[in-house]
Amino acid sequence: ESARPESIAPHLSIHQPSNLTMSSGPELRGGNITLDSITAPTEVENRHTKIVCTLGPACWDVPTLEKLIDAGMSVARFNFSHGDHEGHKACLDRLREAASNKGVHVAVLLDTKGPEIRSGFFADGAKSITLVKGETLTLTTDYAFKGDSKKLACSYPSLPMSVNPGQKILVADGSLVLTVLSCDEAAGEVETRIDNNAQIGERKNMNLPGVVVDLPTLTEKDIHDIKNWGCKNKVDFIAASFVRKASDVHKIREVLGEEDAHIKVICKIENLEGLENYSEILAATDGIMVARGDLGMEIPPEKVFLAQKYMIREANIAGKPVITATQMLESMIKNPRPTRAECSDVANAVLDGTDCVMLSGETANGEHPEAAVSIMARTCCEAERAINFDALYQAVRNSTLSRYGHLSTSESIASSAVKTAVDINAKAIIVASETGATARQVAKFRPQMPVVVLTSSSSTARQSFGVLKGTKCMLLHSLEDTHGAINECMESFKRDGIANPGEAVVIVHGHTAQKGATNTMKIEYA
Repeated sequence: ESARPESIAPHLSIHQPSNLTMSSGPELRGGNITLDSITAPTEVENRHTKIVCTLGPACWDVPTLEKLIDAGMSVARFNFSHGDHEGHKACLDRLREAASNKGVHVAVLLDTKGPEIRSGFFADGAKSITLVKGETLTLTTDYAFKGDSKKLACSYPSLPMSVNPGQKILVADGSLVLTVLSCDEAAGEVETRIDNNAQIGERKNMNLPGVVVDLPTLTEKDIHDIKNWGCKNKVDFIAASFVRKASDVHKIREVLGEEDAHIKVICKIENLEGLENYSEILAATDGIMVARGDLGMEIPPEKVFLAQKYMIREANIAGKPVITATQMLESMIKNPRPTRAECSDVANAVLDGTDCVMLSGETANGEHPEAAVSIMARTCCEAERAINFDALYQAVRNSTLSRYGHLSTSESIASSAVKTAVDINAKAIIVASETGATARQVAKFRPQMPVVVLTSSSSTARQSFGVLKGTKCMLLHSLEDTHGAINECMESFKRDGIANPGEAVVIVHGHTAQKGATNTMKIEYA
């Protein structure tokens, strides 16, 4: 099959002209959105897009965690930029208690601190300093130096060698912009001009747009956190901060070692170097996080949406899960309702093809953690209702063929299963998957009906339910008796009203319960 040219969003332009003499070319998007779409109540139970929630003081007691799980959390993010091992472990214990109480396979994601550049401490116990536009500020690489509004320490030793006059330095998420005037390598100092009035606190993050930073992706702290907390506590995902090349991924896999090789690596793309090496990183990693916060410092903010669309599309073609993160419902840290722009942002990420959307401060230290998850879940559902899944299946298939020329054997079975399910109006797809690889390939082709993953591995259940679009999981004692497990699943479909007696269900599995043995697709009736 030759790959057809794609419109910008083929899965959104589905209005078929009734009169055959009319144009058969592409049409405007959203032909399937009607007044009913806007006025009908939101159906939250069929949500495909997964939600990652960052845990913190606002939500980390068991009752609140249970509420977040009920509202739609499928992955709990532990942010190792803050806190210590003991605190995170206590929180993990509470999360597992809440997940067990709810009978939900919530995945655990360890997000590394990564290589950060920070401003220094202040003299005389000052809590903040005031900087005046037009004045000069000297940055010193002597991190022991206690600073003031004239001179400030910076934690990056190579600063004078890395920047040039005219370049910008962004401090505190861009709330302070500095322009480099001169560099003194011998003194370890950089003279800058202050471009805007600002008041900043101690130890604020610093970004050097366009600079290839000479820092390791995995710091000693990161390695310690992964080995002595992540592996020890059986986490499901490592989100690696500031990944800039494929070798960074190989390094993380080395740290994980043979024993913990099942832990999936998600690369956070946060700067231009990561974008430039995106193809190699994507080939090496298990998943991607579009980390828009730092990315918006490193590239112009008006271009971040382009980077987001590019990264999501490439990940969709590779069949690897992608998380869109940062500031999605930022105003809900304080407010009970999000801005309209924030809801549009979440919906557009879903229409772009993201597998997951993420909440950071909204759940970790916000005033309305449960409401944030609920409205995010409802927004995802509404965006999904605007998608024609049949056209989306064709678009994924065509884009994959256009890129690779063919499908792999297991991909072909997954593609055929989804196509068959669409053709016969199957009510669900059952996937027997020991490692989750088959489940991932079925999810790649974006079926509209639920995908139920049968597995005997609790980590596969958490990883699949955690980030794979549209998947639910059933944990079995063994996959040896696949037939018995499928029958049990069919009975539960009838009980839960997913499939009525006589309705079709598509099943994908291997003859054996071995890894990589997927070779069978069949149709059974409830």
